[in-house]
Amino acid sequence: MENLRLSLYSRAGKKVTLVTGFTRDRKLMDALASELKRALAVGGTWRQGVLELQGDERDRVRPLLKARGFTVRG
Repeated sequence: MENLRLSLYSRAGKKVTLVTGFTRDRKLMDALASELKRALAVGGTWRQGVLELQGDERDRVRPLLKARGFTVRG
């Protein structure tokens, strides 16, 4: 089980949800990022081990990550 951290960041006046703490295989994390973006209907990107989701999605992404076996903080 991985410990992930959710945080909110402003970029150019817009909110971005950051999910950090991933240590698993890159291929698995790419698949997870695609699943989350599809489930939340938001855009986002995967950069240097950090998943960036457009908007303040902390409350919506937390249960999705917990359902996949992650421990989520923040």
